[in-house]
Amino acid sequence: MAQKSGATDSVSRRRFVKTVGATGTVAGIAGCSSGGGNDGGGNGEDGGTTTTSSSDDTASGKTQVQFAADSRAADNQDAINAALHEAGLDENIEVDILAGSQVTDNRQQQYTQWLSANRNQPSLLMMDSGWTIPFIVRDQVANLEEELPSSLISEVKDNYFGASVATAQDQSGALHGIPLFPDFPTIQYRKDLMREAGYTDSDFEKWATESMHWKDFSNAVAEARDATSTKHGFTFQADVYEGLSCCDFNEWLTSWGGAYFGDHENLFGPIGDRPITVDEQPVVDSLRMVRSFIHGSDDPEGLDGYAQIAPESVLQWTEETSRKPFTNGDVVAHRNWPYSININGAEDAFGEDLGVMPIPYGVQASESKYEGAGGPVAALGGWHVTLNPNAAKKSAALKVIEAMTKESFQLTMFGTIGWIPPRPTLLDSEEAANVDVIGRYVKQLKVAGENAVPRPVTAVWPQESTKISQEANAALSQDKAPADAMSSLKEALASIESSV
Repeated sequence: MAQKSGATDSVSRRRFVKTVGATGTVAGIAGCSSGGGNDGGGNGEDGGTTTTSSSDDTASGKTQVQFAADSRAADNQDAINAALHEAGLDENIEVDILAGSQVTDNRQQQYTQWLSANRNQPSLLMMDSGWTIPFIVRDQVANLEEELPSSLISEVKDNYFGASVATAQDQSGALHGIPLFPDFPTIQYRKDLMREAGYTDSDFEKWATESMHWKDFSNAVAEARDATSTKHGFTFQADVYEGLSCCDFNEWLTSWGGAYFGDHENLFGPIGDRPITVDEQPVVDSLRMVRSFIHGSDDPEGLDGYAQIAPESVLQWTEETSRKPFTNGDVVAHRNWPYSININGAEDAFGEDLGVMPIPYGVQASESKYEGAGGPVAALGGWHVTLNPNAAKKSAALKVIEAMTKESFQLTMFGTIGWIPPRPTLLDSEEAANVDVIGRYVKQLKVAGENAVPRPVTAVWPQESTKISQEANAALSQDKAPADAMSSLKEALASIESSV
């Protein structure tokens, strides 16, 4: 099937000003994907307000550049430095990695404190793609187009995953962050169980890059479950939390051709001046479909032809609670992030019997009235590297960023930490395919990345996200009819948008 671009167009100055609202404040936004890390604050040295000079701060001696990141990066600091030096970074520059909180919105709050206080350390910050834009609008991260070569900026804009780039740009399209690695969900499934239901390697090869219709997916999963007496067919995340609103529900409604705010050019605002479209039929139908997955044909609000494949416990499950039954062998198929592929595809788990496919679709992209909707959409996760505008080691930090854009660094990090390369073409490379476990699934990750959809991040997203997850969960729990839940949600979103 034809795939659509993940790119998001630049938006107007007014759109971006309204993104952060009148006060310019920002609340914590939880990421859909795990950033890792311990719970330490990661305070850096020399945390005053002194700004950097324009002189070359690498002229003599060893220069350490502080990089606020996560525990996975900190645990692999030596390997990261080695890869940076291999990619051309001066040997006298070293990166000192500060491990931040494993809770993404805690890290966002820490960065807000540092940058609001005009600290000059850390020089570099790893920012969740879900909350980079508010920092850009408040001028709290540097405009990298004023700091880096134009050829490098063009390389990023032209050759990185478009959806990731869009979450690192300002109102004019200027880059304020470089995508370090994206994160895309897929459907994992048991090939061995599918074989018992009559499916073959030719089916698995097709499924790897050609998304299935949700109806076909549900029936294939049900067949495999019944043929093997497996406990559950399909597990995912539908608790009342950020992951439902930003990710699972976002994928369902978008794959049906629906949208939170119409065309995807409205994803980042303007608040109060964009259509609210959650009550439209494609969104309602996506919830009816999932109700069929959970409650079966007896649900009067379900859709005909969709098999009952999910336990009611998904209504209280997040990433790990939904993964464990799959890893334990009790489930045919499972929706999750790439970290789960590495767990389930290991030799002590399912090995090469683990299959991976793009998220199924409800309608083709050509059938949706909204730009960016329809087809095998995948919620966008991932992280950018940004520059503190008051960086104490500015010139050295910029050299680190340049080294991070090198293909050799990105491929090394894919093999070392599992960071998905931000360039789609690298997923076609022999080096990527040779990475243990996840390298078997680079084609599927590429399809997911090319069809990624960001969450609609604005200053009011935390409030909106809460309402979205509450109403979606209520609809799936049979506490409300889907149409009634979405009507209530539209009113709640309108009230939030008008309050800014």
